This record gives sequence, structure tokens and C-alpha cells, in this order.
Amino acid sequence: MIITLYFFALMSSTMAWGRVGLWSEGRVRNETGGGSKDRCACDAFLPSSTFPIGDLVVVEQAAGEISHKLELEMGKLEDYESKLTAYAEKIIKLTVEIERMEKNPDDYNDADMDEVKVEIKQVEALIKELQLSMRGSSTVFESLHVQITAMVETLNRLEKTYDKNVVLVTRREYIKVQLQLEECERRHQELFNPNIGSCAHTGIIKVSKPIVSQLNAHLNSGYKFGGWGKDSKPVPDRESMYWYSGYTSGSIVDIRFYTNYKNLILRNHFQHHNLHSSWIGRGNNFILRDNTLYYQINSPFGLAKLNFTTMKYESRVIPKASTKFSYTNSPNQNFDFAADETGLWVTYATDETSGRMVIGKINEPSFGIEEEWQTSVYKPGVSNAFMVCGVLYAVRIVDIETEEIFYKYDTKTKEESYIRVPFERFQEKYSNLDYNPTDQKLYMYNDGYYVNYHLWFNHTTKDTVEPPFLLT
Repeated sequence: MIITLYFFALMSSTMAWGRVGLWSEGRVRNETGGGSKDRCACDAFLPSSTFPIGDLVVVEQAAGEISHKLELEMGKLEDYESKLTAYAEKIIKLTVEIERMEKNPDDYNDADMDEVKVEIKQVEALIKELQLSMRGSSTVFESLHVQITAMVETLNRLEKTYDKNVVLVTRREYIKVQLQLEECERRHQELFNPNIGSCAHTGIIKVSKPIVSQLNAHLNSGYKFGGWGKDSKPVPDRESMYWYSGYTSGSIVDIRFYTNYKNLILRNHFQHHNLHSSWIGRGNNFILRDNTLYYQINSPFGLAKLNFTTMKYESRVIPKASTKFSYTNSPNQNFDFAADETGLWVTYATDETSGRMVIGKINEPSFGIEEEWQTSVYKPGVSNAFMVCGVLYAVRIVDIETEEIFYKYDTKTKEESYIRVPFERFQEKYSNLDYNPTDQKLYMYNDGYYVNYHLWFNHTTKDTVEPPFLLT
């Protein structure tokens, strides 16, 4: 059987499109001399004879491979969950048995003790096996992110150069795969990090590789300033909501809301608020908490909040705060809002502290500063900062690809220390970095791209019941 591909130029944008890469097939009878012969005809409609169909085919093949890998990983996660339940039951039984032995040692002989020791070693071996398997899954996720990032870059390039209708179908396939990966990672994260909301840890010990969602909702790499993420204290029925606000300069003039991650990726917002001309802000370290935008204003220089439930606007001036000190690569970020498990914060620098950062705890109902802490870290030497469980973490540039969490200040103990927790950037510069306590992730707006990171903490047994082992 002879296979022939017929390529037709797309003369009108109104012509119907089939899915690129999955050719429509039909049997065509050969009427020219030499007798009749069946052949298979596959038609692909292209905008021009030079359209790089090979690139789309590669993207679609990659999407299929990734989807298959994700199905395998989801199967593994179900297996992990059942094993974790079984292991936990074994550990509980062993714990009860050991407590009995401690209370009534005369009722047990050496053989009983040896039997318990063997069971403990068996459980330890099973746990080690499970840890290795889950680490293997993490490696798979990192590999998939690299593939997906390459896919979206190809689609963005084609969309800018050729008819967007051609690329749209393949982009939808990419979005499906991206959502599959997000769901798979979410379940994986729940196994790795079952203590969301708990502060029973001694701090951050690891940051994941950058998880890149896509370019901003404007699909424009020139929108380098802005932010994105989730509400750190969501109102009822908006727990899955995402927000985005991006610009070509450091102004804050509007914000878009999306019901969930899928609609964020599809750029399908359900609300778009334009700020009143007298409410426009500056800088990029704004956050959303309790359906309220907290941000910096320059006239007068101070703090501002806009509640989107009541549309009530408020502002506050901090007399000592200075306009002279901002982050390394981000002008006009004099105030940096942050939210964590303990509430709402803002950091800034003053002339009195010679540019060293001050941490302020915000009383949310009154919108006033209820307590302050002075640190020794110089703000212009910091690329960004965020709060976790009442602890300030400051970040600095290591090289063109790497950031490092290098400093922490605990507001509970008033102790500060220098640490080294490196992590990668997706692009060279970023304008917004914030922690969200609802999922214990870092959200970064990185040269126009939505990027986020998983965090690992050094968990303790204080004030909480921990799982029988820690997966790292």
C-alpha cells in the first residue's frame, strides 16, 4: 500500500482545522492506467508550504510520552499510599508491643525480644526501599518539567510566527499534560510534605527545582514586572483561586483572578479589577490575603490595601520608612509584604538603620504595625525576602542561574543566623518572590513567567504528631 501526504495551503482562516499530527485518513482508488490500486491518503492543512509541521509533530509526540509517564507515576503514587498505610499500621503494632514489654519485662524472654528486633529491621528495610522509589519519582518529575518547558517555548515561538489557530489545538494538548503533571505533583507533594500548616520545624533545608507553568496571561515576555500566586488566607469557595498582575513597568494598576490552575493556564479569568487612578501603586512585592490586595503606594509613600469583597481602600504611612533602599535588581520595592502561618508582615529599611531591614508585624483589622524587629542584613544586598512561621528568610544572587537563601531572623527568639540553601532560577531576573502557607510553596514571577518551588523543612516532634519517618 502506497502512503501519500497531500499538503494544501490554508487560504482562509475560516477553513476547518483537524488536529495537527493526527492525520485524517481515507482510501483513494487509483484510476490511472495499470489497473485500480488502493492507497491511503493523509491530509494535513497548513498555513503555508513552509510551516514547520515537524516541530508540532515533535511536540505532540512528546506530549503523548509525557502523558504515559504520568499515568505510570500516578499508579506508583497509589501504591505508595497503600504501602504507607500498611507500614504505619506495623509501626503502631510494634510500638504497642514494645510498651507492653517495658511495663511487664518478666513476661517476655530473649526469643520474644529477638522477634521484635527482626520485625523492626524488616520495617526499616521497607521504609528505605520506599524512600528510594519516591526519590526516583522526583527525578522523573524534574525530567518532565524540562520537556514541558521545551514544549511551551516551541509553541510560543510558533504562535508568534504563524497563524495562532494552527497552534491552538496543540497548545490545548500541552495544557492537558501540564494539568496532569500538576495533579501528579500535588499528590506526590502530599506524601512528601504531610505537615502543611504546621510550624513544628527548625527551618527550610531544601528548595525544589523551578516548576515553570508558562508565560504570563498577556503572552508577552515584555511584562517583566508583576506577580502571581494564591491567596494566603482564602475566603470560602475560593481556596483554589489564583491571581496575576503583570506590567511592562513597576506600576500596579490592575489584577486578574482565576477560579483554579486550569483557568490560569487557559488565561480564562473570572474577574479583572482595574485600580482607581488614585489607588495605583508601585513596586512588585504585593500579595493577596483574605481577598485583599496589599501593596505599596508612593503618594503618599506608604502601605495600601484594597478589599475586593467590600471594595474598601485604606492606606497607612510609616514615618521612618525610607524610599532609598530597595532590592538588588528591583527598584521601588521599598515595602515588601509577606504572609505566613502566623499572619501578615511587611519589611522595609530606614535611614536610622542605614538600610538594614526592619520586620513589621501587621495587625490586619487595624492595618497598623503592632511590633517591629531590626535585623542586621543590608536590604540593597538582598534580591528578595519572605516569611515562614515568623522567620524572615533573605535571598541573594550567587550566579547567573542560582539564588541562595543565606540569612534568617526568628522573630520569636530574636536570633539571626546565616545559612546556605541554593536554588535555581528559570530566567535571569525576577521581580516577585513570596511564600504561601496554604501549600508551603514559593511563588516567583521570573522575567514574565509563572514559576513556583516546593520547600522541604527540618521537622521536629515538638507540638505535633509526626509521621514515622521523613521523606527527603
